Amino acid sequence: MSTTEPGSSAAAGPADAPATAGAPGPAPRVVVLDHGSGNVRSVVRALEAAGAEVELTADRGRALAADGLVVPGVGAYSATLAQILAVGGDRIIERRLAGGLPVLGICVGLQAMFEAGTEHGERTRGLGQWPGEVTHLQAEVVPHMGWNTVEPAAGSALFAGIEQERFYFVHSYAARSWELEDTGPLKAPQVTWAQHEQDRFVAAVENGALSATQFHPEKSGAAGARLLANWLGTLPRRDREQDA
Repeated sequence: MSTTEPGSSAAAGPADAPATAGAPGPAPRVVVLDHGSGNVRSVVRALEAAGAEVELTADRGRALAADGLVVPGVGAYSATLAQILAVGGDRIIERRLAGGLPVLGICVGLQAMFEAGTEHGERTRGLGQWPGEVTHLQAEVVPHMGWNTVEPAAGSALFAGIEQERFYFVHSYAARSWELEDTGPLKAPQVTWAQHEQDRFVAAVENGALSATQFHPEKSGAAGARLLANWLGTLPRRDREQDA
């Protein structure tokens, strides 16, 4: 489902606007994967405002060299997966995660990380980074559109300082369960939940190098800006000289 521009920042809650994210030194370099998603320009602007040096591209080398990669997504699950695959985004994401390089999915960019999604009776294979399936929200009013609170995971880096804030959602489908429990010696994923009517769903995940949000931080006012700054603050600064 495509997004619509929310109202003014009055709805965003009292979160303070972030200072430049991350450690002292050069701004983190972030690539927003250009696969045809409709919300890329607002994502680029929000990341720049949060302190990043941002490039919108599908170039494999640039995406692999960046400090962070953002995978946006709006619209139908099947269409978004087709767009990601068409630019080799699946291989870029896989390569980055194999090297422990941070990736952030947004909206359908979160949904795409699961094994599959079913919309209108059509089941589409996802990127398979997490087990489970994206399905229709079980609610009387769908889509779930507007501001909502979340239940952040304990110790969340993404939601540090904004645990009580509201974020902007617009979606009819979601991951309504979490199935990845046994991660062996690795740190267990941190899963943040939200609820629409009586239906609970995954609002965000922090799983090693891979993070994602179901809501739109770029449309979530000061709280969303702080979340993006928090994510930027986790990015390792890669050696610029290697790319010269």
